[in-house]
Amino acid sequence: MDSLIQTIAVYALPVLFGITLHEAAHGYVARMFGDPTAYQAGRISLNPIRHVDPIGTIAVPLFLLFSTKLLGGAGILFGWAKPVPVDWGRLRNPKRDMLWVALAGPASNLVMAVLWAISLRLLIANGASPDDFWVLMAFAGIQINLVLMALNLFPLPPLDGGRIVFSLLPSHLAWKYAKLEPYGLLILIVLMLTGVLWMLLRPLMAFGQTVITWFL
Repeated sequence: MDSLIQTIAVYALPVLFGITLHEAAHGYVARMFGDPTAYQAGRISLNPIRHVDPIGTIAVPLFLLFSTKLLGGAGILFGWAKPVPVDWGRLRNPKRDMLWVALAGPASNLVMAVLWAISLRLLIANGASPDDFWVLMAFAGIQINLVLMALNLFPLPPLDGGRIVFSLLPSHLAWKYAKLEPYGLLILIVLMLTGVLWMLLRPLMAFGQTVITWFL
């Protein structure tokens, strides 16, 4: 139980920062390109309470932590926040601007992973041990943000990667591709349960880890 409580304490702050800045970044960039919906809803905020989803942000990650400890496996922490409302029709150039709004979230996670890596480097340079609480939190911050970046960049609507692909495709193909969206969550769950998803995410994770090594 003590180990589980420590794990929750180590991961709590990185998870909250990860989802909060991810969602706020979407809203901020949407406002830059002409859609004030998220701003008007109070979602361009660093207050985690505005972004927390009781199921996706709290219940699911806790369940995964408990099950991982009980089964003795490594596991992967997974969850989600309340999506920031974006009215794509209010963007100045909806199809083009969608790319930048979608990319903002994963980009913010990569930036946070870099900041955690810099924090880790400073901690180690000042003599912190590998099992120091803040060192463990920095490692967790890197891991969580790289997973959030890679997962959200996966090219499946309604994930950010799906929005990016939609933006890049010619219009006649983009609308056909968008028809996948109602089945996106089901496809994602199947890929996750079969272990295929994590294999498909390896190139994105490798990219993120390469960037991180520049700062370690």
